[in-house]
Amino acid sequence: MRAFFAVDLPAYIAAELADVQALFEGVEGLRFVDPAQAHVTLKFLGDVDEPGSPSLDEVIAAGERAVAAAETGPFECSVGGLGVFPSLDYVSVVWAGVDDGAPELTALHEALEGETTALGVDPDEHAFTPHVTLARMRDARGKELVREVVRERHPEIGRFTVDAVRLVSSTLTSEGPEYETVASFSLG
Repeated sequence: MRAFFAVDLPAYIAAELADVQALFEGVEGLRFVDPAQAHVTLKFLGDVDEPGSPSLDEVIAAGERAVAAAETGPFECSVGGLGVFPSLDYVSVVWAGVDDGAPELTALHEALEGETTALGVDPDEHAFTPHVTLARMRDARGKELVREVVRERHPEIGRFTVDAVRLVSSTLTSEGPEYETVASFSLG
């Protein structure tokens, strides 16, 4: 099963994300993420509980150790502003950023990274940037409009309390990914 560790967003943040996605309405080549499924990914694991990969029990134990080691306790998070990966020259992902709470999310990511790479999960290739994915760009037709919105708009999306990390399974379907919580780890 494909899996990742994440922080959930409350429903009122999802509603605000939908409003921000509307800023990109009509941009060709963008595929929007369902705001109701939006989250902050802390560590993508790829396949687990498959031959040659860590077992589900090992991953859950790693999550427990990492959350305990990060010692963050519940914290406030704010989502706002816009950005893209990998750059404005080549847009692949459009995202909303995290301001308040970024150090705590980074601590959780680093602890999860350490625990999961010890199990044989590939380390992340890029520096961790806490974010909420809004859309993925399939082709460059609308790149100029995306760049214009990202440069000119700085929406404040909302604040929420992070009190748990989830281990999530992801099943890819023709309508988009379907997520299911496998385990939850309380902070503090």
